[in-house]
Amino acid sequence: MSGLRIVALGGGHGLAAALRAARLVSDDVVGIVSVADDGGSSGRLRAELDVPALGDIRRCLSAVAADDGLLARSLEHRFDQGALYGHPIGNLLLAGLTVASGDLEAAVAEVARLVGAEGRILPATSSPVTLVADSDNGTLLGQVTIEDATQIRNLRFNPSRPPASAAAIEAIESADLVVIGPGSLFTSVLACAVVPGLTDAIAATSARRVFVSNIATDRAEARDFDLAAHVGALLDHGVRVDVVLAPLGSGAVDGRAGGIPVVEAALAADDGWHHDPKRLADALELVRS
Repeated sequence: MSGLRIVALGGGHGLAAALRAARLVSDDVVGIVSVADDGGSSGRLRAELDVPALGDIRRCLSAVAADDGLLARSLEHRFDQGALYGHPIGNLLLAGLTVASGDLEAAVAEVARLVGAEGRILPATSSPVTLVADSDNGTLLGQVTIEDATQIRNLRFNPSRPPASAAAIEAIESADLVVIGPGSLFTSVLACAVVPGLTDAIAATSARRVFVSNIATDRAEARDFDLAAHVGALLDHGVRVDVVLAPLGSGAVDGRAGGIPVVEAALAADDGWHHDPKRLADALELVRS
């Protein structure tokens, strides 16, 4: 296992896949996670307890947890009846520790300790935030609304400048490899990377900055976006990258997308939809320098 310091940013299933891949490459892995979700269990807990969204953090803790142990195996278990219907155990545990301590980062660190996490998980910001974006149909508020929309631009937050995690900024500054994506373009990838302090840290880091594109587009928010449009959206929001890692047949023109070099590799899992952690790990090794 190398001493490569890897930081991965994003949210949801995409960031979890990147973290699983990073663990195969390095024993120094940090995940920085969007806390902007306002749907499902996360949305209910936000409304009831005024905590940031916890679902993406839970998924990432599961991705870096040790394979053994009852708690690690139970983070994703959802209650299927009663007042707790739809809530995963991990969300409730994170919410309880956050409310009790008043410190989201401390709550995440404690759950990481309990599940034997092999890597650190940090929220992009510890403040509850609402995503805001513009579209041809006007201003959009909230992740659930944005992920069902099209022609999205100018993603931002309310409040407008949420404080970035100091630990996350430090991790980016000291990284060797910064991995952005995969995941839903606006509501996962940019929802993390456009937190103002994180955008600045990504721009200033000496690390190799890699954008991992999706295997397929599954949400309306990036419908009809080709690879160049994905890269263009990153650049339009001030998110700087050095290389794009894309699946075979990505549509890159002359080995570039949005002016950024593209490296194509076999990344897809057997289902043809998700990233295979081992294949993604091999590809990250390929583009690390």
